Amino acid sequence: MADERVVAFVLAVTEIGKEYDVAEKIREVAKQAGVDVEAYVVYGEYDVAAKIVADGLRKIDRAVTMIRTLPGVLRTVTLIAAE
Repeated sequence: MADERVVAFVLAVTEIGKEYDVAEKIREVAKQAGVDVEAYVVYGEYDVAAKIVADGLRKIDRAVTMIRTLPGVLRTVTLIAAE
């Protein structure tokens, strides 16, 4: 069975002043993880919101793990979309 297209949203809390650096790093690690990503600096409870699109949960898992270990990331919440 072929993997399905999976969409996930990652919401990140960053160190103060690191939100733009983190958003840029998320775009870079997405290429390494083999996923498509849109990353934005946002206002509110979270500092960065990223939409990740991949051809399976394994790639989502890899991308999220890479994001969680980025310098400046304090905490993340991951939401898997139901389509």
